[in-house]
Amino acid sequence: MAELTGTAWSELPHFCTGLHNVPDTPDILMGLLDDDHTRRARAVWDLYRLLLNQERVFPSTAPAALFVSALLDDPRMLTSGQWERRAGTRPLRAELLNWLASFADVARLDPEDGAGAPQDLAAARAVRPTLRTRVAAFCEDDDPQVREAATAATALLLADPALAASIPRYAPAVRDVLARSADSYYRWIARERLETWGEDIAGLITAEEEHRAAVDRAHELANNPFDEGQGQAIRWLAEQPEDTAASEPPGRWHPDRAAPERTAPHEPAPDAPTAVRGSAPEHRGPWRIARSEERDEWRFTPHIGVGPLHFGMTLEEITAALGEEGTVSGYYAPDTYERRLNYADFRTAGVRALFRMNRLECVAVNALTGPQVRLDGVPLTGCVPSQVEEWLIHRPLRGPLMYSVAADPVFPDLGLAIRSQRAGDINLTRPLFLLHNWLDLWHSLPSEEWNYQ
Repeated sequence: MAELTGTAWSELPHFCTGLHNVPDTPDILMGLLDDDHTRRARAVWDLYRLLLNQERVFPSTAPAALFVSALLDDPRMLTSGQWERRAGTRPLRAELLNWLASFADVARLDPEDGAGAPQDLAAARAVRPTLRTRVAAFCEDDDPQVREAATAATALLLADPALAASIPRYAPAVRDVLARSADSYYRWIARERLETWGEDIAGLITAEEEHRAAVDRAHELANNPFDEGQGQAIRWLAEQPEDTAASEPPGRWHPDRAAPERTAPHEPAPDAPTAVRGSAPEHRGPWRIARSEERDEWRFTPHIGVGPLHFGMTLEEITAALGEEGTVSGYYAPDTYERRLNYADFRTAGVRALFRMNRLECVAVNALTGPQVRLDGVPLTGCVPSQVEEWLIHRPLRGPLMYSVAADPVFPDLGLAIRSQRAGDINLTRPLFLLHNWLDLWHSLPSEEWNYQ
């Protein structure tokens, strides 16, 4: 516990230190030792979203990594469960090793890549020798999940020039363990590291291409009811081990991912959108639009939350934050027949909270009565939809743009969708703030949201 008690955490912020309902780094780290699995899983998720947010390190990240590495041999790390970022069940020790691998992946980036302030990256790199010593102890662990995660973290930590002498010792394990893993992230680490170390990876590249081609072909056959090979393809796919890679690991995992585009200097930026003026004070009809002074002012922090609401909250936590009991809608899970939350409407606050696995993962703000949510000081609620879309497209650093089947613009880099809500004869913006696994709005949103008026 020396890393925890001997560190001045108040001087070491993470991505959202000080925001309402966001835990400080010591609370996150102590959550890893909690007896309740839900709290442990939340702590693991907070490690990713607050201490490695969007491939960046922060002042608290390096000391937190030291604390996490010190926990690895704690018997409590043997407890197994499901964690937010990966499929399947694995020991907490393996998942913390995965986080340390992500830490090491980001630590080898540069400030020019947006990976953090120079002093924070320097601190992250400085702890790599200590982390390697602690992590490497598990490279021959009896548990294959722990062994793979430790080998992955070690391979990435060896990017430190001071550790280059250890590369020959671990290169065989990277080839034998990681390159054969069912986890596509591990296989990518093996190919990238071995190539950097000057080893021949032609066979690994060929094997990966053949595997991808076989999977793609099997999916084509499985989706074709008129092909005689459909049944065989379905059976073959069912026999394949599950790829447990995180949906978007940090670092250099996506070499083909397009970098954010910077608005061309000659391209004029549109005027920022403005909220439509509210209805007259005496108006109480069905299309009444709240006046600006009646709306709460909320701030949107991408992938973290909006206003007092933060992704991962329970219904009870949301109720306490809003000071209002919501009208709850639920459903029965088809696999367990357990009743789970679907969404809850908080009419006074003017928001709808949407859940997955009973945790907040999407917030829809009522265009007429909801809080005024701002991004970079610009309003997103109750505006003309085309103006908001145009402004978001022309952000200085703009990410990719998608459209839902209803032609709603979706901005994956922000976790933001702009839907329209009727107000008499006009449409106003009803912003949706969501996690990455809600980007497919058609399959993620309940029918009640599509039919909302």
